[in-house]
Amino acid sequence: MMNYPAELAIVPLTKPVNATVSVPGSKSITNRALVLAALTRMDVPLTLTGALESEDTELMVKALQTLGYAVEADWSNAKINFDIQERPLVPAKSADLFVGNSGTSMRFLTAMLAAGEGRWRLDGIPRMRERPIRDLLDALNQFEGVKATSEAGNGCPPVIVESTGLKGGRVRIRADVSSQFLSALLMAAPFAENPVELEVEGTMVSEPYIEMTLAMMRSWEYSVERHGNIYRVPVSEGFHNPANYAIEPDASAASYFFAAAAITGGTVTVRGMKRDMLQGDVKFVDALELMGCRIEHSEEGITIHGGPLRGIDIDMNAISD
Repeated sequence: MMNYPAELAIVPLTKPVNATVSVPGSKSITNRALVLAALTRMDVPLTLTGALESEDTELMVKALQTLGYAVEADWSNAKINFDIQERPLVPAKSADLFVGNSGTSMRFLTAMLAAGEGRWRLDGIPRMRERPIRDLLDALNQFEGVKATSEAGNGCPPVIVESTGLKGGRVRIRADVSSQFLSALLMAAPFAENPVELEVEGTMVSEPYIEMTLAMMRSWEYSVERHGNIYRVPVSEGFHNPANYAIEPDASAASYFFAAAAITGGTVTVRGMKRDMLQGDVKFVDALELMGCRIEHSEEGITIHGGPLRGIDIDMNAISD
């Protein structure tokens, strides 16, 4: 785990900022990539580049190692390496996994384990034991051969997953609490014995994160067909992994530097940022443009030139961070 200083001095800016910066990789993309890389049948080793080192991603890597996957993190170079190994979909038939307070790890691993065969327990810190996961458990329990339960019976972790593998078929999932429940099911679905249909009930929240999941699945050549509120996922066949997968810079982290340029009337470039990124939060720069900033897109990244700011009315639901 990373060590942080006991205190961090914050020195206010006294003049317009003028800087070019790099930000770490996206946590959302890193943890999704870890799940897809672990489940994928590989014919060449796989390296995730630009990977974020954080408590959530470190816990996810450790959980995958506990489950028997050949994965090693090279945090100093922002890389995570997966080696080829002949193995079941989930190597360990049983394990006790600790995910701290990482919501993505708890949700993604719960669905991922249901695609394997065995019995596993997932737990975290006391705060994690207060975070609802009932909607995902209810969806998984609609699959034949899967039993996913809240150990305390309150719909929160610890979670017990017992499975003989996903058989396929149609299940219903609520997506009005967290989009991560649907993302978790989508990433596990290609590894069912038969095609899976996911019927979404209610108004979907944070839909850009679902689009992120679908785009990443396409990079691994997993197809998903959407018809209204139904997602159909065919059975995976053959090898799917790219030799390398580049993780985007974190758009949420970049927004603070962009805001600094806007507030001070300065200029900030964030390397590696693109207008067509997977992360919906890149649209924060569009909000700054409406407020009076000038936006410049280049091969190096996105540059914000601050200017006199004006108030705007905007729906931030899709970029809630």
